[in-house]
Amino acid sequence: MTVTVIGWDGLALAPAAAEAMARATLVTGPDRLLRELGLKDAVPYGEDLLGVLDGHLEHGEGSAAVLAEGDPGFFGVVRELRGHGLRPAVLPAVPLAARAFACAGLNWEDALVVAPEHAGQLGRVVNACRAHHKVGVLCAPGVGPGELARELAPTTPRALIVCEDLGGPAERVTHSRMGEATTRPWKDPDVVLVVDPLHRPQPRSWVAGPRPGPAEWALPGGGLPPEVRAFVLAKLGPRLGDLVWDVGSGSGEIAVECARLGAAVVAVERDEAACARIRRHVLDHGVKVALTRGNAPPALEPLPDPDAVYVGGGGPDVVVACAARRPRSLVCVVRAIEQVPAILDRMREYGYRAEGTQIQAAHFTVLPDGTHGLASAEPVLVLYGVPAHSE
Repeated sequence: MTVTVIGWDGLALAPAAAEAMARATLVTGPDRLLRELGLKDAVPYGEDLLGVLDGHLEHGEGSAAVLAEGDPGFFGVVRELRGHGLRPAVLPAVPLAARAFACAGLNWEDALVVAPEHAGQLGRVVNACRAHHKVGVLCAPGVGPGELARELAPTTPRALIVCEDLGGPAERVTHSRMGEATTRPWKDPDVVLVVDPLHRPQPRSWVAGPRPGPAEWALPGGGLPPEVRAFVLAKLGPRLGDLVWDVGSGSGEIAVECARLGAAVVAVERDEAACARIRRHVLDHGVKVALTRGNAPPALEPLPDPDAVYVGGGGPDVVVACAARRPRSLVCVVRAIEQVPAILDRMREYGYRAEGTQIQAAHFTVLPDGTHGLASAEPVLVLYGVPAHSE
């Protein structure tokens, strides 16, 4: 069976697209597109495009024209068809994301575009919006302007540009405040642009979307030796779409490192002087870190659930409060060895497979006679755990 996928962006179909539809023995597409194009004899595929195509194939050979919004090769049906063994011809139109940024008058080579499939992915989408300065969200049920604004406020102020019925007769582009986005009615929004109005322009990059990762991590300096920081980062595994807590943040070195690796980060610190150092550190590295001043565990209660947690300060009660939120990774640095049994016991009580490692590094040093030796740093105990059910 020959399948031609035709993208539609609200403009007249190109001659090649019209010809493919004319010779097709089956024309199918989302119900909304079929109505707008007035294709009364076409078959809507709902949630089962492959079922419609397979049913047509059972009745003999022929050709099918599949209508889709925008560029069907960009978060569209082309991937689904190729995964089913079909090799469609594709006639794309302007992608919804491109049209949305154009309507807003924004360049988008530095934008991140995300396409959630259901409301269960809202948390990862919001974390991407926390971490990145310009995000195009292709809306899905349960992931729209209201839901995004509620999750982002109040720790992550963003400007929202809501694009509805792109290419259609009711096309509307609305610049919305976050509070307004949660209360006003929206009619089938296609794309929400989530933009940090305070972002400082950066030099042009050679790659679209997020910039390449840092050239160096586990940076020198700070309260932890770089070797320990590298181990902590390896256990946390910060990545785009994650939310990391840095509890007892100190100078914010772990928070900044996680943000440089693409994660959304909340630093929790009670000391005002330390908070000032965190702010300076964040500005120096040009990353985004939300700062919460207060004592843990109470300061943790209003925070969104984390994917990974680093506890740099606090005892077993802080570890318990973090473990209760079920992060996929929980890492602590312990200053006093007497705390180790209690912390490991608490982690295990909450279903974590808990382990510990002592890290001690020795650096080359020049001795008075000009020869080289090794100078050992103080050993550091790192405790870490993952949920036992993840094994």
